[in-house]
Amino acid sequence: MKVTVHKSVKNNLLKLKEFFLNFEQEGKILADGNRNQIKIFDLDDTQITIKAFKVPNFVNKIAYQYFRKSKAQRSYEYACKLLDLGVLTPFPLGYGIASNGLVFGRSFYACKLIEADLTFRVLIENDDYPDKINILKQFTQFTFKMHENGVHFLDHSPGNTLIVKTEIGYDFYLVDLNRMEFKPLDFESRIQNFARLTPKKEMVDVMAEEYAKVGNYDVAKTKAAMWKATEDFQLKFWRKRGLKKKLRFWKKA
Repeated sequence: MKVTVHKSVKNNLLKLKEFFLNFEQEGKILADGNRNQIKIFDLDDTQITIKAFKVPNFVNKIAYQYFRKSKAQRSYEYACKLLDLGVLTPFPLGYGIASNGLVFGRSFYACKLIEADLTFRVLIENDDYPDKINILKQFTQFTFKMHENGVHFLDHSPGNTLIVKTEIGYDFYLVDLNRMEFKPLDFESRIQNFARLTPKKEMVDVMAEEYAKVGNYDVAKTKAAMWKATEDFQLKFWRKRGLKKKLRFWKKA
């Protein structure tokens, strides 16, 4: 197990390594998905989360061992870069990579636990969520700042932003960081980055109007472009899901 930790927790390297090695037996489950699992651990007087990534297929085992950075390493490095750019994400503590020396095994990413009040998904599911319009506007301002800093978050989707209420508004924390680019973004790329967030036109309109305001773009053009990007994504998504259902039916027949 190769472990890399942030300089602020270098004295806890062995403890983090122990958490990685004993991930299956220890910790409290926070999220248990088909691909990855997240657990909560206590590190001194701080609660942290550790994400265990699914063991990749054989081709990716070779790729991650010799040619590409693992999802855990990318998550850690991207988190450090985001914080340097002033974009919030749970504080990165380190990552671990298990390998037999020839092929890649499993990887783990550790960060501090954020006690979120909600995620963006809650705004989709609850039309009457308190202060919803204001949250959407502040979220749009956050996304604009992210874009201005050259951050292209490829997984900008409903569950990947944690929202924390503060005395003066809301803080937004990016999670699930392993797919990200750092480069200047043109108008089309910026608008496309909203496509996966919500299928609800009234929410898209609020975000488009706010993005046009803070970015000094034409409102009508921004609203039309953002809704088209959303519709295109939804069409592709449901076509793909429909095809998967047909394939499952065919396999059972």
